[in-house]
Amino acid sequence: MLRIGLFLLTNLAVIFIASITLNLLGVEHYLQGTELNLTSLLIFCAVFGFSGSLISLLISKWMAKRSTKTRIIETPATEQERWLVNTVAELAKKANIGMPEVGIFPAPESNAFATGWNKNKALVAVSEGLLQRFSRDEVRAVMAHEIGHVANGDMITLSLIQGVVNTFVMFFARIFGHFVDRVILKNERGHGIGFYVATFAAEMVLAVLASIIVMKFSRYREFRADAAGAHLADKRSMIGALNRLLSEQKAQVPSSMPDTFQAFGISSGFKQGLSKSMGRLFMSHPPLEERIQALQSSSSM
Repeated sequence: MLRIGLFLLTNLAVIFIASITLNLLGVEHYLQGTELNLTSLLIFCAVFGFSGSLISLLISKWMAKRSTKTRIIETPATEQERWLVNTVAELAKKANIGMPEVGIFPAPESNAFATGWNKNKALVAVSEGLLQRFSRDEVRAVMAHEIGHVANGDMITLSLIQGVVNTFVMFFARIFGHFVDRVILKNERGHGIGFYVATFAAEMVLAVLASIIVMKFSRYREFRADAAGAHLADKRSMIGALNRLLSEQKAQVPSSMPDTFQAFGISSGFKQGLSKSMGRLFMSHPPLEERIQALQSSSSM
């Protein structure tokens, strides 16, 4: 129920902000007479495309805390929490970023994530399962991986890429819908049902194809975050953490992290194994074996 509420709230915010932005820009409706105004259409699509991704980025910490039930460590209550906060502080200083919020979320599987719109005001969180089963060196490496995401600005870059993708999916889908409505169905008054059906169908197809671009960057940033983890912590511990994740994946331990934040985790859990059967192009994370091999062949110490 919470996820549905967050989804509706986000979409209402997108419509509200996009409408205000279009009015401020003085953008007229992209259908003028019987023809498309491509400039107005592109601006319309860009405003809506970027509004969604940027609003999601701005509220990502708030959404993450609620959807994963992350508990922020305000004052460490145990020696383990104190060590975790001190470790993150040390890694953040080494990465030259502001101290992020540190949290623990209730999940039996081993996972962790980082999010936030600003690298100096980010959030890094780790699952209870990972803290229970990983050694401290391995936990430190996982935290270094997440700090690497923050320092590399991966959340911001991914949002910008998603905004560009959203823009062109909407743009070309509406051009296709207009073509079907005018040329095939011979509708000459406004846009008929054919436009909306064709546009919806085109958006579905284009969104699937466009996700290949987003997933490619997502896989690339995992390699970069692994390298950052090896640099900020040490390569042996980073490889050890990935090997431990691999053993859990082989045991088919499912992930309970919400789908919205799967791409932000250090591992996509058992879903990663399922995604291989659907094609490598749609995987948010590279296979753990490849990540381990990349680290072993690198010069990070």
